[in-house]
Amino acid sequence: MIRRINETMRILLVGHGKMGRMIESLAGDYECDVAGVIDPQSPAHGGNADDERWHDVDVAVDFTSPEAVMSNAPVLAKRGINLVIGTTGWSAHERELRTIAGQAGIGVVAAPNFSTGVVLFEAIAAYAAQLFAPQQQFGAFLHEAHHAAKKDAPSGTALSLKRTMEQAGFRRTIDVSSTRAGFIPGIHTIGFDGPAETVMLAHSARDRSAFAHGALTAARWIPGRRGWFTMRDVLGLE
Repeated sequence: MIRRINETMRILLVGHGKMGRMIESLAGDYECDVAGVIDPQSPAHGGNADDERWHDVDVAVDFTSPEAVMSNAPVLAKRGINLVIGTTGWSAHERELRTIAGQAGIGVVAAPNFSTGVVLFEAIAAYAAQLFAPQQQFGAFLHEAHHAAKKDAPSGTALSLKRTMEQAGFRRTIDVSSTRAGFIPGIHTIGFDGPAETVMLAHSARDRSAFAHGALTAARWIPGRRGWFTMRDVLGLE
C-alpha cells in the first residue's frame, strides 16, 4: 500500500557522508524517521545490510560508492526494502540489480541527480536538442564541474544529459568535458555553437540540499510501487 503523506516512514541511510547527514537533518520535514545507518566508516554505523535491526525499514537511501551499492543493494532488495539510489558509477551492473529488484518485487528510484531543477533542466535540454538537430551548422558541447573529491568524470548527470540530447534527435558529436576543483557542488552547461552565435543553458547547484530534498521526495513516493523508476517518474514527467 502507498503510504499517505502524513504517515511516518522509516528510512535507512546507506552512507553517512555529507549527503547522508544532510538527508538525516531534513528527514523530519518529510515525516521520515531514520531507522539507522549503514556505513562502517561512520560512528553511527548500526550494522550491515543483513542486520535484523532493519526488519521494519520502508526505504533505504543510498549515497555511497559503486562498490558499496553492489554490496548492499542486492541484500536490501531481497529483504523487501525499497531503494532510492543516488550513487553513480555502477551502471555496468544495472541490469543485474534490475533483475534482483524485479524478483524481490520492490520499487527502486535510481537517478544520477535528485535535484528537481536538474530533472527539469534535462527536459529543457531534450527540447533544445530537438530544435537544434536539423540545424547542421550548429555543434553541441556539454561541460560539468564538481568538487575535487568527486571520483567519476564525466558525472552521471552529464552522461544522462548527453543520452537525453541524443535520444531527442541530436545525432552529431556532443563534446563532453569535466572540471574537478575546490568545493563546487555541481554545474552543468550545455551549448550549441554556430558560425556566428552560441546558445548556452546551465544549471548550478548552490549546495547539496537540493539533492537531499529530491531523495526524500523519492523516498516518500516509492513505497507501494514496484519497478524501476527515475526522478522523471517521481515528478510526473513520464
